[in-house]
Amino acid sequence: MPKVGMEPIRRDALVRATIAEIGRAGTLDVTVAQIARRAGMSAALAHHYFGGKEQIFLAAMRHILTLYGAEVRGALAAAEGPEGRVRAVIRASFSEGSFRREVVSAWLHFYVLAQTVPEARRLLAVYQRRLRSNLVAALRPLVGHRAGEVADRLGAMIDGVYLRQALVGRAPDRAAAVRLVEGLLAAELAR
Repeated sequence: MPKVGMEPIRRDALVRATIAEIGRAGTLDVTVAQIARRAGMSAALAHHYFGGKEQIFLAAMRHILTLYGAEVRGALAAAEGPEGRVRAVIRASFSEGSFRREVVSAWLHFYVLAQTVPEARRLLAVYQRRLRSNLVAALRPLVGHRAGEVADRLGAMIDGVYLRQALVGRAPDRAAAVRLVEGLLAAELAR
């Protein structure tokens, strides 16, 4: 008989184990058994809660996106002025919770999965729309009608930094990532 109230705890443990295993392996070639072992449970229980590896991974990405959204909202709430809001979004994109090796690795595989899995494509589209919307709203007072194109460049740069980081195989340098994207922002504001 299942233990009452354990499902949310076990689901959370499986999500966290998925992120950790993908970070360890650097690939989606991890098994449900490896994920379940890291979470301290059986593969059968993992399948019971999620159905399969793809669903576990999608739950992990929803978790990552939820944490990222909270980071952005918190940063925006503390930001002052339009430029401060743009910088807040950039810094939240490279926060300690979002820009760490295992999460970066999960993002790389999420981009790949989004090419073939409709639910992953939908989640990626939601993330991209929210990022663009936050950037456009903050940029409009600074660059006027160019806000959309500048937001697209900044968004592409943020995603590009994640992709590059996933391929270098060393600990992410948050400060360098922020400097790189803020350098593009400075160039756009100077135009």
